[in-house]
Amino acid sequence: MTPKVRFAPSPTGRIHIGNARTALMNWLFAKHRGGTFVLRFDDTDQERSREEYAVSIEADLHWLGIHPDEVARQSQRFALYGAAADRLKALGRLYPCYETEDELDRRRKRQAARGLPPVYDRAALALTSDEIAALEGEGRKPHWRFKLDHRVVAWRDLVRGECHVDCASLSDPVLVRADGTYLYTLPSVVDDVDMAMTHIIRGEDHVTNTAVQIQLFELLGTVVPQFAHHNLLTNASGEGLSKRMGHLSLTSLREEGLEAMAAASLAVLVGSSEAVRPVASLEALAPLVDLSRLSRAPARFDEAELHHLNARLLHDAGFASVQARLQALGVAADEPFWLAVRGNLETLKDALIWWQVVHGPQAPVASDVAWLASAAALLPQEPWDQATWGAWTAAIKAETGHSGRNLFMPLRLALTGHEHGPELKALLPLIGRERAVRRLSGETA
Repeated sequence: MTPKVRFAPSPTGRIHIGNARTALMNWLFAKHRGGTFVLRFDDTDQERSREEYAVSIEADLHWLGIHPDEVARQSQRFALYGAAADRLKALGRLYPCYETEDELDRRRKRQAARGLPPVYDRAALALTSDEIAALEGEGRKPHWRFKLDHRVVAWRDLVRGECHVDCASLSDPVLVRADGTYLYTLPSVVDDVDMAMTHIIRGEDHVTNTAVQIQLFELLGTVVPQFAHHNLLTNASGEGLSKRMGHLSLTSLREEGLEAMAAASLAVLVGSSEAVRPVASLEALAPLVDLSRLSRAPARFDEAELHHLNARLLHDAGFASVQARLQALGVAADEPFWLAVRGNLETLKDALIWWQVVHGPQAPVASDVAWLASAAALLPQEPWDQATWGAWTAAIKAETGHSGRNLFMPLRLALTGHEHGPELKALLPLIGRERAVRRLSGETA
């Protein structure tokens, strides 16, 4: 079966790394098998949905390397949901209820006091036509509940294995609000049917919805998709992520200058059977996704680990893979510069620091002016290569008797202004003789 999957965020905020885990699981699963990935905006909440969030979600997915094969918006598909609701009503499976929230809350409290589960008692089904007319005469408008078959619904989850839910233990869910708007369940299933989704890969917080949705799939006349409910991400402290709170949003990670594949590698591999490591591309990451071997425990997304993976990716990156991005940062680098500095980068924008060191102006840090002047006098003539540093420092040691830290640290501070950084055997030829002499003389150059 060629898979067709979907990622269905609501554009009511910026997506976070936990949402990205779901998007990536779907994308990698489909693309590794030659399938189709659909981005479907759950924008039925017209008050909270914002176009700016839809735009940012697409930008975040593109940053990760996810380019949807199709994009759909539920706000443009209301006619389908109305037709499905009418069909369920005709089947006697969608029925009107007139209770207010206060009345339902009091009923739940009475059930709790009697030690009963807070399951809706289907009182609305017992209303006579006169009682309905009286309620509507009060100005009440009904909400509509889906009448569940009281049977056990079972499915084989690709993550969790054999699962089942006794639907007699569930309340008949509300599918349509009194104002005529739809809750999540009906549009989701209708779209999955209409778009012929083969697999529903989502977070384990949706497990409880599955039995209800399977009954809807069966009524709406389609093959039931395969389900996979993966474990959720938390932050390093074990707290859940919130789109509304902006925890670990992809936009913030992108603006921080982090590598997309560092975020993707950690988001996908943490909480799996694979060791967490930096993976250079989605193509290389896809074969590592095995839904059947995901942990059932929540997976912690540690920002410190993310930064570690980010640095490792940069340290191994070839110049061609970063050249355009360096230029966008204002770093007109060549390969020797990249090879000299990449091992000292935590984010790509750190290359700006070393571009400034090489090309100046850079203020030196001079501690022993006379000694630095002696060192400058021993600088060989150009052309220079990576052997120049060793030959020059050997000459300084022989001339002045300085060695070890007493030799290397004053030179590093004078030439770069930093106590730590790339190896000077690679950096010195990039700085050049003229600029080096001036810095060793205490000049800004």
